[in-house]
Amino acid sequence: MTNRPNISRRKFLKRAAGTVAGAIGFGFPQSGVPPYIVRSSVPAKAGNVAPSNRITMGCIGVGGMGTNNMRAFLSQSDVQVAAVCDVVKASNEYGHWYKNGWQGPWFGREPARKIVEDHYARKNRTGKFKGCDSYVDFREVIARDDIDAVCVTTPDHWHAIPVIMAAEAGKDIYCEKPLSLTIAEGRAMAEAVQRYGVIFQTGTQRRSSQQFRFICELVRNERIGRLKKIIMSIGKNNKEAPPRDWQPMPVPEWLDYEMWLGPAPWVPYHKSRCLYTFRFGLDYSGGQTTNLGAHFIDVAQWANGTDRSGPIEIEDLGGEYPADGFFTTVTKVHFRARYANGVELVLKTDQGGPMRFEGTDGWIQLQRDELTSSPESVKDSTIGPDEIHLYKSKGHHRNFVDCVKAHQETAAPIEVGHRSTSVCHLGNIAMTLKRKLHWDPETERFKNDDEANRMLARAMRSPWHL
Repeated sequence: MTNRPNISRRKFLKRAAGTVAGAIGFGFPQSGVPPYIVRSSVPAKAGNVAPSNRITMGCIGVGGMGTNNMRAFLSQSDVQVAAVCDVVKASNEYGHWYKNGWQGPWFGREPARKIVEDHYARKNRTGKFKGCDSYVDFREVIARDDIDAVCVTTPDHWHAIPVIMAAEAGKDIYCEKPLSLTIAEGRAMAEAVQRYGVIFQTGTQRRSSQQFRFICELVRNERIGRLKKIIMSIGKNNKEAPPRDWQPMPVPEWLDYEMWLGPAPWVPYHKSRCLYTFRFGLDYSGGQTTNLGAHFIDVAQWANGTDRSGPIEIEDLGGEYPADGFFTTVTKVHFRARYANGVELVLKTDQGGPMRFEGTDGWIQLQRDELTSSPESVKDSTIGPDEIHLYKSKGHHRNFVDCVKAHQETAAPIEVGHRSTSVCHLGNIAMTLKRKLHWDPETERFKNDDEANRMLARAMRSPWHL
């Protein structure tokens, strides 16, 4: 594909000074969908904000978390959601978690479209609104010249290609964690965002939490002395795998399964492969290591001041994979990372366990929303005006909107999201190989370990590729 969507004059003028020319090539399935389709302008009467001051958004992926993100952006008066996209037309497979008053299938592109149009209808005097389009193919959303930004809330294996395409098209991007399926994908995403000068927010919402920011400021300002060790606990797998004698199922009529698989290897359909449980298959996710670990590792990197770098050593401490069966991700997470400054980070499966920071002069931990410390005075101290103050956000979605308007860096920019997710990937590799690995965070390569380096990237199913 050599054609590119036109970037609007408003977007061009905003970005011209900071954009570096470049090109990234993709191979796209010949699905009959034109590569770029420019739709008509969004109706002006979607809210009380003038169209010239609104950010027009397309939501790519509107399952459970995708719908939550969509609702969060709908609540911003200066955002207009104009398009929704999902390979699911409408399904209640896991809708009982988020009913929100909806009577019928709760997730998919058609329920999402109805949520959007009902929201704007309530704001109109007529009580009616039509102006949100729904799509199966994310490329149609990215192709629209009237879309300023996209929210990508797809399974992990479907993050890299939409993000890089959106960046190339000049769209600002909010993308859920974990950022990538592999370290190589994450680096490619980060380079594309930088090359095209777009604004990016990683969905690691703890970056916009006053509580986690305060904990990190206490650590960075050495309230517990020099930081020595970080212990992060995550929950166990929360779904049961199908029995070992599982059988393929017919693909439901509401799902475009071929598009759902996308760059992942082709396998027969089973309902436990898709929707929420995609995260327990290595072809689509890194398991709870990346799902939950992305949040906690992100806080650890923030507190350690290494959120644009990474560790120099990774070691398995007893991680466990299933012997065989349908689910293939780690069932017990346990690994250690060591940084150049001597700090050790441990991530482990420990349901309800603490987030703990240990220093030369004390410790501080958060467990079940209770903050404790030794000395006890640490948790009640105040960060002085001349001390280290970390990025303060008014809310993760609001922060993204504000930064798009001001063309400023967000609370969780892509380099930070990539580096935090990378630690999770490194842990999975160490738990797979069962040995200590030496990592160079500058080159993002293992030292003298070809086998480990081959695990930094994965082949994509033709014709999809970076």
